[in-house]
Amino acid sequence: MAPIHLLAIVHGMWGNPSHMAELKRIMLETKSEPSPDGVELRLIVAENNRDDSTYDGIDWGGERVAEEIFAEVTRLKDEYNHTVVKFSITGYSLGGLVSRYVVGILHQRGFFNNVEPVNFNTIATPHLGLPRYPSFLSTLFARLGPKFLSRTGEQFYCVDTWSTTNRALLDVMADPDMVFYQTLKRFQSLRIYANAINDRTVPYITAAIELTDPFAEHSSNGLEIELDKTYTPLIASYRLPDRPPTPAPKPTMFSKGWFRQKSGNFALPPFLQFRFPLNIVFYVLLPALVPVFISLVVFRLGRAAHSSRSRIKLLEKENASNHDRLIHMLADLEYEVENAVADIIDDPGDTSGENTMPSSVKGKVTENHEPAPVLTALQQSMARSLNKLPLEKKMAFLNIGHNSHATIISRDLKRFEIHRLGEGIIRHWADSFVL
Repeated sequence: MAPIHLLAIVHGMWGNPSHMAELKRIMLETKSEPSPDGVELRLIVAENNRDDSTYDGIDWGGERVAEEIFAEVTRLKDEYNHTVVKFSITGYSLGGLVSRYVVGILHQRGFFNNVEPVNFNTIATPHLGLPRYPSFLSTLFARLGPKFLSRTGEQFYCVDTWSTTNRALLDVMADPDMVFYQTLKRFQSLRIYANAINDRTVPYITAAIELTDPFAEHSSNGLEIELDKTYTPLIASYRLPDRPPTPAPKPTMFSKGWFRQKSGNFALPPFLQFRFPLNIVFYVLLPALVPVFISLVVFRLGRAAHSSRSRIKLLEKENASNHDRLIHMLADLEYEVENAVADIIDDPGDTSGENTMPSSVKGKVTENHEPAPVLTALQQSMARSLNKLPLEKKMAFLNIGHNSHATIISRDLKRFEIHRLGEGIIRHWADSFVL
């Protein structure tokens, strides 16, 4: 018989357990020996909420992951007579939101009466949902996302009505009076990791739960960044210069500098970066391939969203009388609180609320910077609430030519060697893990 510290790892949207392979490998290497008091680490990677199932919403994903955790605790006891005495959870991207829901379920069902909550970590998670940008494409995605990503898309953009009082799920989960928030406060360590730049899936402000982005214009404001030599690309420190640099003159239209600047704003993903002469053939065919690709994407997303909505209807029908589901428990609580508040509150107040990395980086004075995302009043309110938690925030500076969202967890080393650049973040996570 051995006391067990159980760590659950939860992947992201469209994900599967293979995406978390490097986190699992490095953690098991790092914590291979028991703690001084004899506690051993056991690790599970969520299996049941994978691929198209991730369309079904944060709540249904959380229900599935919670059941896996209860099953693993039972298995360890029945097969090995091991007792889980400590618990930690790490979520990547959507998995971080699912993890916040999971700990609420565990708390509500008495799991933490006998198990100590220790580490709660997220990596590149949209804690505030997906922010909008002042652009046509962003507006289009904000309209289509809730339709093509089913229940999860609605929750990403906070247009769902999860609770009986028509509040969005992310709003409920950021409420200090709700079980999700209260359970986070019980964890010994709360640490979140965010990409400072280049994460076009989950931008800095939502992953780091911030109202402003000091890195948005790093290439033009002279921002000086020091990287952690042990855990590169982890940022050790950053500062703005005392005097802002003189802006560089804009290149003349159609000049060599102009083309270089424009090409820097557009980079094909690595699997589409062919060598000569295939790259020439690809670019010649690109005008014909783009509409075909868009049509396939729309068809694939539409079909998956339709399947998800059908699956959700079936799940809700099957669980209509299951009052162990957290949403039913909270509905009763919300009803009681709503009636009490209505009697004593007149004025609710304002609720608007290369494959190497250098050890230091100094922003070059250029005009090449991305538009700043815009947070809604609700997202700003959620940020202020979540920042009252004792969060430790760590940032990765992956100055690479494409989306850094997958690189931060070394998601697919077999296909993309550049993903190896994220290893320093994973090793910091593993070394900082309290066993």
